[in-house]
Amino acid sequence: MKTDFAELTSNFTFEGTFIDAVPYGFGHINGTYLARFKQTDGTLHPYILQRINQNVFKCPPQVMHNMQRVTEHLRTKIADAGGDTSRGTINLIPTITGNVFYQAADGEYWRAETFILDAKSYLRATSLEHNYHAAYAFGTFQKMLSDFPITDLHFTIPDFHHTPKRLDAFCASVESDPFNRAREVQTEIDFVLTRARHTRTLIELQEKGAIPERVTHNDTKIDNVMIDDLTGEGVCVIDLDTVMPGLAVYDFGDAVRSGANAGAEDEPDLSKVWLDLEVFDRLTHGYLDAARDFLTPTEIDHLPFSAILMTLECGLRFLADHINGDVYFKTRRPHHNLDRARTQFKLIQDMETHFAEMVQIVAAYR
Repeated sequence: MKTDFAELTSNFTFEGTFIDAVPYGFGHINGTYLARFKQTDGTLHPYILQRINQNVFKCPPQVMHNMQRVTEHLRTKIADAGGDTSRGTINLIPTITGNVFYQAADGEYWRAETFILDAKSYLRATSLEHNYHAAYAFGTFQKMLSDFPITDLHFTIPDFHHTPKRLDAFCASVESDPFNRAREVQTEIDFVLTRARHTRTLIELQEKGAIPERVTHNDTKIDNVMIDDLTGEGVCVIDLDTVMPGLAVYDFGDAVRSGANAGAEDEPDLSKVWLDLEVFDRLTHGYLDAARDFLTPTEIDHLPFSAILMTLECGLRFLADHINGDVYFKTRRPHHNLDRARTQFKLIQDMETHFAEMVQIVAAYR
């Protein structure tokens, strides 16, 4: 069904006259559009318009509750520090009824945001300093939310980083083996099972109270930080659908998993996949420059381990999806999810080889 954007946008408090809306960005979950409005002086004003994916986010109002509360808190912190609240966080455009989302007649949920000018996001870092500034932005994001009342947030995807439950689901997939693929990937299955003990490490520390629950982003890829066109610094952390209670080290670990891999996430040539220690250094330096003052010693101690854990979690999810018939992650070629899983596992092997160096890098900046 084709979206009538003129009718849809009339439900939000946009300024100006609607001109058009076109697909925008490179996100894979929500439908994102750049909507343009003509102002009285003849200039065109851009906004971001997004359709929330209900297959992934089962309760969009809870997603929007989290986003509204978190961005309100961030705006207060940015203003108190003398920063620019129009660029330092996402600013939601209210509907004509004062809500922060609109549910259309077809049941789809939509939200609108201001467009951040003179900044952009990138699929991959353009330099080592880009990695530093992205990690600094994620650390600053966590720091500004370190005093947020965490009980006010919903779990938009329950057990998102509960690695023992991810492992249980993986083992169930191997057991059921609906497409008879398990026997072809026994080497990869064994790789996961020999590291199964790792999946409980952080959860057990949390249960013992050694690692606190915090407000976390949970999707800390490079492309979720807007970089200023002029200064090259991180301007704003975006894509807040998965903001919810979690562990700070999950965010750091996933940033390393996605950002410090010398190869692509789905690189079939594993000789191109390894841990780029220079990138790991920059990510660690940037993150700790922002976050070292509020993180506990135990959290900092487990930053290198978190990179391995998040990579293992991602890899076993890719492998489970391959075994299940590629029903969750979008694929573009045969064995795409298997390639993705093998890439994660090769990256883990390199992390294990260089783990002592990772620990030394963290020690240098802690």
